[in-house]
Amino acid sequence: MRVAVFGSTGATGRQVVAQALAAGHEVTAFVRDPAKAPPARQGLTIATGQVTSDQEAVTAAVTGTDAVIVTLGTERSLRGLRAPAVMAGAAPRIVAAMRAAEVSRVVWLSGLGVGDTLAEVPPLPRLGYRLLLGRVYADKAAGERVLRDSGLDWTLVYPVMLTNGARTGRYRHGEQLDLRGVPTVSRADVADFLLGRAVAGDYLHKIAVVAD
Repeated sequence: MRVAVFGSTGATGRQVVAQALAAGHEVTAFVRDPAKAPPARQGLTIATGQVTSDQEAVTAAVTGTDAVIVTLGTERSLRGLRAPAVMAGAAPRIVAAMRAAEVSRVVWLSGLGVGDTLAEVPPLPRLGYRLLLGRVYADKAAGERVLRDSGLDWTLVYPVMLTNGARTGRYRHGEQLDLRGVPTVSRADVADFLLGRAVAGDYLHKIAVVAD
């Protein structure tokens, strides 16, 4: 399988790239800064550009792939009040590129608490999300609206609080989950789920909540 990964230099994106290559897939990793690109490996192609503005580069990265996985996020140092609008700018570029390249399958990483999923968050983390991640989540929601209206075969993935734990394969997933306290899930397991959806082609036009 040939897959393009946007957000490949982030903590979850690096996991997606590594797991995809280990499984024998071909990966095009889209990066803004080549110095931060994943290490060279067989089956890995590096594509460079700005996902919010460089339409030609985004389209070139998508062309010839079977699926797209998006793990874009905001730089940790920019979270909060100064967070830029990344997803609102990236979503139209990625959607246009996929249409031009005639690629329909996209698995899109979001976060539990974005949009209507805020109602699924237990009370304690919900308060924190509202106080600290309001602008970040508003940007994610704007990008998701573009995706939902795109006509593509999308899946939106909403993990709970992310950790740097190991890949276990023992996580839960579903359109709704029973969540209590401060639920967590490792980035490695989320990457496993993202890649699995791209390969299996399930959860079409659906959301998926992922938690331990």
